[in-house]
Amino acid sequence: MKQANRGFTLIEVIVIVAILGLIVGIAIPNLFELSSGNRLYLAAHELRTALHRAKTYAILRNANVGVKFFVEGENASYALFIDGDGDGVLTRDIESGVDPQVTPTRRFLNLGADVRFGFPPGKAPRDPGDPRRRLSRLWDPIRFNRSDLASFGPLGGSTPGSLYLTDGKRLRAVRVFGRTGKIKVIRYRQGTETWEQ
Repeated sequence: MKQANRGFTLIEVIVIVAILGLIVGIAIPNLFELSSGNRLYLAAHELRTALHRAKTYAILRNANVGVKFFVEGENASYALFIDGDGDGVLTRDIESGVDPQVTPTRRFLNLGADVRFGFPPGKAPRDPGDPRRRLSRLWDPIRFNRSDLASFGPLGGSTPGSLYLTDGKRLRAVRVFGRTGKIKVIRYRQGTETWEQ
C-alpha cells in the first residue's frame, strides 16, 4: 500500500503566504485608522471628564471653580482653580496667585502626537452653534470666550465654550452650555458638513 503524502508543495505554500500578505496589507491600514479614531474618541471623553470634575468641585464647594488647560508641545494638561476674591476665576487672578490651584496638574493621557487640540487641514468646519456659518480663528481650538479657562459656578452653570480635537483627519468637539453647564461630545462629519453626537 502507498502512504499518502501529508505535506504541502512549494507552490501551495507560496499561494498561502501571498494570500496572507494580501490580507495583512489590507487590514493593517484599517487597524491604524480605527486606532486613531478610538484615540480621538477617548481624548474627547477625557476632556469631558475634566470639565465634569470642575463642575462637581464647584457644586460641592459652593464656589466658582475654573479648569485651565495647558498645552506645551505635544503635551496637554489641566488643573482646577478656585475663586479667591469673589470676582470669578480669571486668568489674571490665577497668574497673580489670587485664584489658587486646588488640584494637581493632570496630564491628558490620550492627547499627544496623534491627537491634539486643533482642526484638521482643509475647509473650515461649520460652527456647531450656527451651522450657517463656518468657524473662524482656527488657530484657537480652546474657546471659552477669548480664554483657555472654563469656569463653573456653585449652581453648576458655566462659561459657554468648546474644545476642538483632531487626529489630522477627523474632528470632535467638547461643548459646554452656559446656563445649565451641560457638557456634550460631538463629532463632525466632513462629507455632510454636519455635527452629531
